[in-house]
Amino acid sequence: MTKNPQSPSQSSASQDTSGSSHPLDFALARNKAWVYQTRTSDPDLFSRIGSGQSPEILWIGCADSRIPETTVLGLKPGDVFVHRNIANIVNATDLSALSVIHYAVVHLKVKHVIVCGHTSCGGVAGALGNARLGILDSWLQPLRQVRAQHVAELEALAPAERALRLSELGVRHSLEVLRQNADVIDAVGERGLQLHGLIFNVGTGELSVLDEEEGETEKEIRGKAFALK
Repeated sequence: MTKNPQSPSQSSASQDTSGSSHPLDFALARNKAWVYQTRTSDPDLFSRIGSGQSPEILWIGCADSRIPETTVLGLKPGDVFVHRNIANIVNATDLSALSVIHYAVVHLKVKHVIVCGHTSCGGVAGALGNARLGILDSWLQPLRQVRAQHVAELEALAPAERALRLSELGVRHSLEVLRQNADVIDAVGERGLQLHGLIFNVGTGELSVLDEEEGETEKEIRGKAFALK
């Protein structure tokens, strides 16, 4: 039986509505549609990024499937260097995160580092609960410590507000760990690297900025304690 010719987007759309396609087959079909659309709207994109990358942003976010950083920011491949994990936790002993931070800050020389938390975060819910979660218990330990440090404030809030507040506090904690990183300290002092905390609202798609005011005294103390030569 012969079929009418279809564009990549038409073909993948028919698979989507039928619901019969294997998830990987559907994803690969969508990739073809995306390549076709991208080459139409920006013919030089793949040749540009094929020769190297020079992103200005390092994004440290949650592994949650609902927060694809490039899409959320309205940017293109090559614009954002990325590290994601459960609950966007930056840990001073996490070699994976430290390697990404080092490469982004020292070699790519990004201008901005973003730590982004979000609403309805499963990691935050886990840290607020007291159920055993297996290996996740060890991973969420820094967030549980943040919870312990702010227990009175958190327990005074309604559950939804409590989760949002712990998300905010978790982002601030990760930013503080970043500020104690020797590579980050050097980049802030030498070329003005900026750090930002964001919260993504899963229900609205909007990003909000956490206020981060820091005095010179705090910077000086941190430099004395954590800067390495």
